[in-house]
Amino acid sequence: MEHALKILGKASSINVRKVLWTCEELDLSYTREDWGSGFASTHSPEFLRLNPNAQVPVIIDENGVLWESNTICRYLAGKHHHHHAELLPTDPAARARVEQWMDWQAIELNASWSYAFMALVRKDPEFQDPHRVEVSVRGWNQKMGILEHQLASTKAYVAGPKFTLADIVVGLSVNRWLMTPIERPDFPAIDEYFRRLAQHPGFLKHCCNGLP
Repeated sequence: MEHALKILGKASSINVRKVLWTCEELDLSYTREDWGSGFASTHSPEFLRLNPNAQVPVIIDENGVLWESNTICRYLAGKHHHHHAELLPTDPAARARVEQWMDWQAIELNASWSYAFMALVRKDPEFQDPHRVEVSVRGWNQKMGILEHQLASTKAYVAGPKFTLADIVVGLSVNRWLMTPIERPDFPAIDEYFRRLAQHPGFLKHCCNGLP
């Protein structure tokens, strides 16, 4: 009998929501515990034994402990491939295209918006340099322009014609971009893409749910 999946992390976290949306697509049952700001401390010895980075999400199942949100999503999609084979293709080239955009989201896109988001949404007093906010917004919009070009090309989803894990992680980032009070270019392909995501289980529950 397969052991229960446990997810550690508050449901408002964008990275936890990646995992929750993935579970929704795979029709996986799980239990979740609130960890993070406002809840149990991720700096406690108990949590640090699970993830020395003190960050959510963390999952625990019969195979042990795993952290890093995009890696967790890949793991779950691979483990439960029979539930939704298209989320993470087995063909090497098709899988690489999905993972390319997942890595782009984690490395390139996230780095561009971090300062502006902390300043304008989190209102963190350590992120209030107007020049750095402007630079971050400009960089964020530039990265979204790359996404706009890709979606105008595929006319469907990030990695091609089918919905994949890349759309879960990138879709949540698009939601954050749309909900942050900044000036945004007109990107019609992204607008169409966001409406297209609404056709998928988990979008309203874990992405377009009022949380940036």
